[in-house]
Amino acid sequence: MRPSKKTLLVSLLIAVFAYSLVGVLLLPAIVLHVANQQLSQLANVPAKLERVEFNPFSFELTLWNLQIGEEAAPEIAFRRAYADLELDSLWRGAVHLSNVELERAHIEARFDAEGQLNLLQLFKLPPSEPQQQESNTQPFPVILDRIALIKNSFNFEDLRPSDAVEFAYDELSLELYNLSTLPDNSGEMVLTATGPYGAGLDWKGELSLVPLRSNGQISVQAAELQTIWPYVRERLPLLLRSGKVNTSTNYHIDLSEQTDVRLSNAAFDLQDLVIDNGENPLLRIPSLHIRDGALDLATRQARVGNVRSEGLQAWAARTEDGQLDLLSLMPETTSKEPPAADAATARDASATPVDNNAAEDDAASESADNAPQQPTPAWQVLLANAELSGYQLHLQDRLPENDVNLELAPLNLTLSDFDSSAAAPFKLSVETGVNGTGHISASGEVNLQPVTADFNISTRDINLQLTRAYIEPLVHIQLRSGLLDSNLKLQLRSTSPLDLGVTGDASVGQLHIVDSARKRDLLKWQTLNVAGINYQGDSLGIEHITLQRPYVRFIVNENLTTNFSDLIVKQPGQTQTQAQTADKPPMALHIGGISVRDGSANFADFSLTPNFATAMGQLNGQIGTIDNQRPLVADVDISGRVDRYAPVTIKGGLTPFDPLNSLDIATRFRNVELTTLTPYSGKFAGYRIRKGRMNLDLEYRIQQGQLNAQNKLLLEGLQLGEKVDSPDAVDLPVRLAVALLKDTNGNIDLSLPVSGNLNDPQFSVMPIVWKTFRNLLLRATQAPFKFIAGLVSGNDQDISQVGFAAGSAELDGAAQNTLDTLAKALNERPALILEIEGLSTIKQDGPPLAAQRLESEYQRLQYQILQNSGKKLPADPSELVVDEDDKPALLEAIYRTQLKRQPPAEWAELDKEAREVQLRQAVLEHWSASELMLRRLAQLRAGNIKGYLVDRAGLDAGRVFQIDVSVNQDSSAEGVSVPMQLDSR
Repeated sequence: MRPSKKTLLVSLLIAVFAYSLVGVLLLPAIVLHVANQQLSQLANVPAKLERVEFNPFSFELTLWNLQIGEEAAPEIAFRRAYADLELDSLWRGAVHLSNVELERAHIEARFDAEGQLNLLQLFKLPPSEPQQQESNTQPFPVILDRIALIKNSFNFEDLRPSDAVEFAYDELSLELYNLSTLPDNSGEMVLTATGPYGAGLDWKGELSLVPLRSNGQISVQAAELQTIWPYVRERLPLLLRSGKVNTSTNYHIDLSEQTDVRLSNAAFDLQDLVIDNGENPLLRIPSLHIRDGALDLATRQARVGNVRSEGLQAWAARTEDGQLDLLSLMPETTSKEPPAADAATARDASATPVDNNAAEDDAASESADNAPQQPTPAWQVLLANAELSGYQLHLQDRLPENDVNLELAPLNLTLSDFDSSAAAPFKLSVETGVNGTGHISASGEVNLQPVTADFNISTRDINLQLTRAYIEPLVHIQLRSGLLDSNLKLQLRSTSPLDLGVTGDASVGQLHIVDSARKRDLLKWQTLNVAGINYQGDSLGIEHITLQRPYVRFIVNENLTTNFSDLIVKQPGQTQTQAQTADKPPMALHIGGISVRDGSANFADFSLTPNFATAMGQLNGQIGTIDNQRPLVADVDISGRVDRYAPVTIKGGLTPFDPLNSLDIATRFRNVELTTLTPYSGKFAGYRIRKGRMNLDLEYRIQQGQLNAQNKLLLEGLQLGEKVDSPDAVDLPVRLAVALLKDTNGNIDLSLPVSGNLNDPQFSVMPIVWKTFRNLLLRATQAPFKFIAGLVSGNDQDISQVGFAAGSAELDGAAQNTLDTLAKALNERPALILEIEGLSTIKQDGPPLAAQRLESEYQRLQYQILQNSGKKLPADPSELVVDEDDKPALLEAIYRTQLKRQPPAEWAELDKEAREVQLRQAVLEHWSASELMLRRLAQLRAGNIKGYLVDRAGLDAGRVFQIDVSVNQDSSAEGVSVPMQLDSR
């Protein structure tokens, strides 16, 4: 009998009810019970799933509140896990989930100090057995319409570093659509995450599982470097004070055939990076921006479009042992032997029997390993443009005795078209200041393979005092100042061997070198210009050298050595080094010409008693071509003056590097005051020179070692002074000889021809020919000054002396009136000559001279101090104005250096003003009796009288003589009167 419709309906309702009862109540209860049972058996920590819900009609499964770990701090947990299974999974041949959601999931990942991960300790995992995978195994077919991670969180902590690493994401959300394990299906996904440490993560793109492909965009915002810095500190002892990173990129990943990873449109921003070593700053980067980056893993190519950075500061130093301090921060790499346990394991593994298939696989693997391997291509890095601006590099060299500090700021660098594969040269431009006053700029192109470069380099006001710490240990000098300017072109053609070329111009200004032993000027000039430099490795060419206002001091010491002979400091192993370099051929040197403008020199001979000193000034001229590869004759044409009034000229030619081959030089001195040669006349003739002038003509000719010289000496108005005891004096009646040699004009005219072979030390010298004394010296009767004064003024005023104020060499009105009357009288008596005896006194002139000397010392010391700061200064210290506030400190230094003793201890109890008075008085008393200063004043007074008569009154300079000066103890008058005498030609 067929069941009725009612029966069928009731049966259907009962079946639906039973199905619902099983699906809604029974099945979730069973799943919950089994899940919690398995969790309790496998978990090493408390683990519980709170509730399971299942809709048997829509096939929706929801798991609620899973917690693994302590209830207050679970290590794995989620609030809700949801999955919606579609019924078409039955006929589509794949599990089809329309929606999968995971809400409020949380994971605590933690490495302890021993490196154990907490997640691996949560469960009792059975040992895994190796399973042989089939090469063509396909993944289980699954279709996911939507996957959503909703407000999940993740905490990570690593206690292995000395400072723990910790970061977290508490708002991690993801949505993924149309994901499938079926071939060639891709899904879209969006991932966002933020955390309490400020770093935000955004990920948007497409994902295909079979084959594995993905492309999209990833960005990270405001990532604090402090989070991961403990990992860096494990390798480098550096402290990160601040630093933040923003980065983003488009990516493409395809693992279907090969590892194809590409990045494009990558950007990177670094802000406020500050790193130090706990004691000193090392690196500060306010901003670094990288744009248009790209990377292709398959082709091993990385490209960067633009790099911008501003305000970087970096500190580095070379330590006392010659090492860079940054290198000392690097970890030492040491090779380690494999642990014994690993070796034992290897032995055990080799003793373990293997099956035939495994042996065949090993043989195939070994065969593949023995096959020829293609070399892995190098990475190619491309950089389109980089601009680094406002950089500051603080460099220090502690290796020399005195630390050298180098500040490069602001440093600007521009780089473009860089290609590490060296397919084309890249452009580089650098511009920087040097220690606040100097400037360097360089721009050009560089090739990497082979390494070549072509640069234009310009420098301005580079303070050469930076080289003091390196030069002064080698030479006994002090480099007080010097500024380098240059415009050069550098060409590097090869590095192995080094092939370098330099062309251009250079100049050194304000050079001032002091002899460190005597603290006196040794060499200086206003400007040295070197034009047309051409250096090509083994040769140096210079078109022209110009010296503006050069000065040199040459001194003969008491032991007949010179101030230049002892400048070089002997170094250990120097002799061996010189022997090694002696075999090398000299560098080819060519100088087109040398010009000297307004030069000067001082010469002193301390081997004589009294010491001899003279000065040459107004040196102007030029020297022709100098070439050590060709025997070219260099033309010489130089003129100047000795002691202001005596002209000197040097003309001719010579071969500088082989003077015995060819030389033709004529030197002429005119109107040289013989009183300056008194030390030489005292030593070799036994008499001082009271007065006289010298004209000297020296003509030297050398051809192939043969010397032919004509020396002519003309002495005008020579008069000898007092006798001097000298063991080197000639045993001749000198006064009689002088009397015999004088002609009717009172002159001595000598000719000294010399000839011989310079290669033979015994070449002959023709005797000096004395000209016959033809007439006795006619002396005019002495006419008193009152007589000649009466001829022009009508009265018999005494014009035989000129008065000066104490300590002064200035001519006042009364003195000028006296000299005007005297000049007028002498112009009417052309046969008369005037003798001026410079005079100074200790009592009247000593104190004001000492006060003047003190002011000069203030200026000299202040000048040295300012030189050390690298500032531009006046040409001479006398032009410097010293502030009164600076003088007390300078006075302390002057007292110690000049008096060579410390101030008395009782002065320490005086107040500042009283101490300064005592110091000043002691210094003034020390200088007041200086014979050298008094003689200089006497010479200056006589020189000013002569200068007035010659320059102002128009008197012939040939009629005015300065005789040897005198220094008296006291003067009866208030001032000091310089006496004058009359004589005839």
